[in-house]
Amino acid sequence: MLAKKIRELRKKKGFSQEKLARLSDVSYNTIVKIESGESKNPTFQTMAGIAKALAISLDDLADKNEK
Repeated sequence: MLAKKIRELRKKKGFSQEKLARLSDVSYNTIVKIESGESKNPTFQTMAGIAKALAISLDDLADKNEK
């Protein structure tokens, strides 16, 4: 699940939600909504910003092989 993956990667990097928002150029509220599962289909731009901030590829972030 995307929400869980982003939360785990963020915590692994030692980032707060605020720091991830700042580094990804995505609003804090959007980060909270994604991590809570409220926002299930974030935009490409949002995903690209988060992936860049977490230093991973979009493919790794949106791993379609996960169950």
